[in-house]
Amino acid sequence: MIGLTDIERVFRVGEEEVHALRGVSLAIAAGEYLSIMGPSGSGKSSLLNVLGLLDRPNSGRYELDGRDVTGLSDDELARVRREKIGFVFQFFHLVPRLTAEQNIELPMVLAGIAPAERRARLDRLLADYGLEARARHRPDQLSGGQCQRVAIARSMSMQPGIILADEPTGNLDRHTGEEVMSLLEKLHAAGGTLVVVTHDGELGSRAQRRIRIVDGQIVGDER
Repeated sequence: MIGLTDIERVFRVGEEEVHALRGVSLAIAAGEYLSIMGPSGSGKSSLLNVLGLLDRPNSGRYELDGRDVTGLSDDELARVRREKIGFVFQFFHLVPRLTAEQNIELPMVLAGIAPAERRARLDRLLADYGLEARARHRPDQLSGGQCQRVAIARSMSMQPGIILADEPTGNLDRHTGEEVMSLLEKLHAAGGTLVVVTHDGELGSRAQRRIRIVDGQIVGDER
């Protein structure tokens, strides 16, 4: 499903070049559950951004479902990202002025999904994530766990095959974090590909496959 070959990502900070990723090659099969771990500044987030088509590598090749996506236009990347990848972030990234159901619905509106289909998906997602009673509440009226459930429901609104989670429990207490991880692992159990980026060894150890990255290079790959 995902194939990275010799991926390089370099940032310029003032006069200095920072090598965020150095020759990263990684294959991820459909339906895998893997974690990407490493210390702060190791390149985890840079790798996630490349995997999620949020950032372009300076060199190397990225194949997604057998298609080379490295050189796609911004509009093409946005379409592939919308159709194939769901994102869950530490800080939720919900739109503050929108209600829970409006946040969940937003990707479907942007994709031009017909209103009847949007409503059917929305009702299923609100029920699946226990949000029916909070559907018309804005993010500032929700708990952290509820916000993260909204974010997960939003990530699933376009029915993607890949879920990328960046420190998904980092802003939650342990009990709520456990609930969130259980929801993500249910998505994997239903056939989705789940990639969790974390610096938390305990959280990362839950994955079936564990990637370790240091100084922009993959230094460990355990199953």
